[in-house]
Amino acid sequence: MGIVQSMHRGDLKLAPGKEEIKTVDMARPTTALIVDDEPHVRVYLRMLLRSLGVTQVWEASDGKQAVELYTEHRPAVVLLDMVMPHVGGTQTLRDLQAIEPDVPVVVVTSQSSLKIVEEMHQLGAIAYLLKHTPREQMMKTLTEALDSLDPDLAGE
Repeated sequence: MGIVQSMHRGDLKLAPGKEEIKTVDMARPTTALIVDDEPHVRVYLRMLLRSLGVTQVWEASDGKQAVELYTEHRPAVVLLDMVMPHVGGTQTLRDLQAIEPDVPVVVVTSQSSLKIVEEMHQLGAIAYLLKHTPREQMMKTLTEALDSLDPDLAGE
């Protein structure tokens, strides 16, 4: 058995001079909740998540519905818009945290205000994406966010 030299997901390598290569399949979460009042945005985010191995995706069009779906299904990650009717993103995040204080949330919004970014970071968001971000960058950020989550959440 060799000594692990690098710890990149799916690409573990042994120290030089060792002939064995061991790989570790770190499970990625497979459940998500998308919260956005725009149906086309939900469809797009669903496609991105599916391409990253997320197999079960629930959708909510507002914060109230998001809290209901989160309570019922407990998805591993939540993608949350900031501006929605009835209950906005900030209040929705607080409501989700009342259920699960460490709820992993990726903010996906058209709002590019530094104040909003800082507020969401302080509230515990794990990532922040602008809706007009190019697909490649969205995929990179979503991959990093999913890979940062506890592997024990993978099958929830």
